[in-house]
Amino acid sequence: MNANVGTTDKIIRFLIAAAAAALILTNTLTGTWAIVAGVVGGIMLITGLTGFCGLYKVFGMSTCPMKKAE
Repeated sequence: MNANVGTTDKIIRFLIAAAAAALILTNTLTGTWAIVAGVVGGIMLITGLTGFCGLYKVFGMSTCPMKKAE
């Protein structure tokens, strides 16, 4: 797996995961919405930690800076 998630993208993903966790832990979201937020937050956390997003791969996208040719 080649990394395809850049630094800014990772930060945004971590913020989304933190916001989802905060909404769930404060009982602002409950029931089905809490489950949806938990799944989305979990996916954002995992993709932020690994630096790889499967959807980016499918669509041929990358937010990583280009490596310079030597």
